[in-house]
Amino acid sequence: MISFQPTDDQKMMQGSVADFAKKTLRPRIREFEEARALPDDVKRAAHEMGLGMVALPEAVGGGGLGMTTAVLLEEEIAWADPSAAYGMGGPGAFGTAVTELGTKEQAAALLAPFAAAEGTSQALPGPGPHQEPWNRFGAVAWGEPRTSADRAGLTVMAKETKDGWVLDGDKAYVINADRADRFVVFAEVDPMAGWSGVGAFVVMKDHPALDILPRETTLGLDVASFGGLRLKQLRVPKEARLLGGVVPGAQANAAIGEGFDRALIRFFAKEALKVAARAVGLSRAAFEVTLEYCDTRVAFGKPIGHFQAIAFTLADRAMDVEAARALVWKAAWLWDSGAREEESLLATAYAVSYALEAAMRAGDDAVQLHGGAGFMRDYPVEKMMRDAKQLQLCVMTSAHADQLAAVVELGRPLDPGAVLPSSDSQNAFV
Repeated sequence: MISFQPTDDQKMMQGSVADFAKKTLRPRIREFEEARALPDDVKRAAHEMGLGMVALPEAVGGGGLGMTTAVLLEEEIAWADPSAAYGMGGPGAFGTAVTELGTKEQAAALLAPFAAAEGTSQALPGPGPHQEPWNRFGAVAWGEPRTSADRAGLTVMAKETKDGWVLDGDKAYVINADRADRFVVFAEVDPMAGWSGVGAFVVMKDHPALDILPRETTLGLDVASFGGLRLKQLRVPKEARLLGGVVPGAQANAAIGEGFDRALIRFFAKEALKVAARAVGLSRAAFEVTLEYCDTRVAFGKPIGHFQAIAFTLADRAMDVEAARALVWKAAWLWDSGAREEESLLATAYAVSYALEAAMRAGDDAVQLHGGAGFMRDYPVEKMMRDAKQLQLCVMTSAHADQLAAVVELGRPLDPGAVLPSSDSQNAFV
């Protein structure tokens, strides 16, 4: 039976991260926004707290604390600054990708640099010999700039050679493209198989055939960095392909089938659930700031929060926070409890869709209830509104979450082309 009370250990960790968020992150959000990055002292502190590896298995160097603990902590960080989590060093989506799509051996080797203690970076494999673990980033390259398609699947192609693979094409909407030293790049292995012909490959930043495209200027989430990759006949060895999700006995150069498809959807779902937790943190912060403003801003002889229209709006946003949090917690608990996969995916779809929409309502109403002050940078609500909109385009949109929910509810096959963001439907930052 699910408990709506965190364990004592979870409460202790939640309290520590909440204190870090309140004292270190929240007071400096405008500093971070202007710099478009977190300073080294914040990244180092986050690494020492183990924030980048919370949900990853202990076998690959992670905290092994599960999704429930992860979403609790993600909410606290996002309460302070919804973009902060994207600027903290760590594997990010790369970590989830290699644990879901790769073998245990691949995941352990690729994630070792992120779990290392400070000062040991020179002994670690990969580029950047003087790069400390707290300043290492991983990234996932899924999206593409294509706006129309003549076939299903990706346009970046992976062709097999006798000693490996050759990747060619452009990737877009990559979170931390310019910061990462290693990527999971998705490419089409079998064009005839469409979305069931997609493969995943690990590419290092220092590869001579890889270009990092310029960082984009975006609406919100300024601490995060959004960019693209250009792969120019880029050669990788056979070992660079992530095959953990392949059905045993399947040919490596053929359509990779249901095992990989399901692993791919699990990866997106788990990453999207973290984003949903960040949306809850944003919603909570927007509500709290707006509640305080409406309780102190006086008009016609009383606080504006005492007028019915405003009071009802505040009540609706409070209910949104509670409902979104409950959905996120339930989905995380289902993943941790080993529930049937379809049940976990369905709960995740509900949580993602609702939390993202709730965050946008919270940000929008926060600006509205602040009136003209809501557009001024004296108050954080204009940033919250911008961040909420951009969160809706990270990993999985609410529309894709709705589609995933419908597929599971109707008992239809889990087709990645139907439920994952792509240039065929709507791209998202990953």
